[in-house]
Amino acid sequence: MLLGVTLLRKRYPPAKYLCVLLIVAGVALFLYKPKKGTGDTEHIFGYGELLLLLSLTLDGLTGVSQDHMRAHYQTGSNHMMLNVNLWSTLFLGAGILFTGELWEFLSFTERYPSIISNILLFGLTSALGQSFIFMTVVYFGPLTCSIITTTRKFFTILASVVLFANPISPMQWVGTVLVFLGESGGKIQGGIRRKNRVEFIFGLSLVWFFLILNGL
Repeated sequence: MLLGVTLLRKRYPPAKYLCVLLIVAGVALFLYKPKKGTGDTEHIFGYGELLLLLSLTLDGLTGVSQDHMRAHYQTGSNHMMLNVNLWSTLFLGAGILFTGELWEFLSFTERYPSIISNILLFGLTSALGQSFIFMTVVYFGPLTCSIITTTRKFFTILASVVLFANPISPMQWVGTVLVFLGESGGKIQGGIRRKNRVEFIFGLSLVWFFLILNGL
């Protein structure tokens, strides 16, 4: 969303910004784990954080380029998926040849040939999943696709918490509520007059936030 606004000059309804902010804040609260005091030296911004920042930036630029192709060239989902995977194969193929990982992979498959069937199954399910992802990008836009994939990861973790009875902290409960608010706000905003959408979602967020804090 940020790169779309800054690079493509896209504009979204104020309620859309609020819904995205609620989802991002909720996921961040749910995944945040405060570091326990260990007496170690203070952590500084390092190589791992730099790679993560680069990954997020490139992911955002991918969404911007997809939005540009969708708006100016009416690119089909299968056409976009085919070309993205062809170029990915070209670049990654050169990468594994340069690093020598290709020969390590072939050696691994010789030692464990049963892994080949798992790789084929993974490739099939990945292709099916990508089909839905690119259909979402083409028909609904990269921002909607990003929201879906982010909340999908959140609900996967939440399902594991429920199924395996893992303990959940008060902060994670607040994060859960914020994600549900962001999701429900995006769905119900169409039924509310435009000038009242932000006030409605903001008020609903405050109500649920204080209710969950009071219950904790």
